[in-house]
Amino acid sequence: QVQLVESGGGLVQAGGSLTLSCVVSGGIFSRYDMGWFRRAPGKENQFVASISGSGGRTYYEDSVKGRFAITRDDAYNTLYLQMNSLKPEDTAVYLCAADVDSSGIYSGGADYWGQGTQVTVSS
Repeated sequence: QVQLVESGGGLVQAGGSLTLSCVVSGGIFSRYDMGWFRRAPGKENQFVASISGSGGRTYYEDSVKGRFAITRDDAYNTLYLQMNSLKPEDTAVYLCAADVDSSGIYSGGADYWGQGTQVTVSS
């Protein structure tokens, strides 16, 4: 089974930056569409960003466009989320997800999830 482990979360002030990492094992990472989601307290998972297996296509939720960047390093089986100009409303548990069968990660197609890493942005 594919396993995903996030890291890099923490407490930052508004306007600060943070980079999250997700290490993937148990499969062939380069074949998978990957994504980041976030879950605020009492809320369901919200799509943040995705990247195709080739790395050639990315998609961002409107509120993070221009501030966040999703990238991948296939040599290290690692997905990244570079977060800049952080806002208090970005506070959430951030989870990485893998779509191993190209069913559409944006619309509920994720097959595997990490446990999440907490990002807290103070105002």
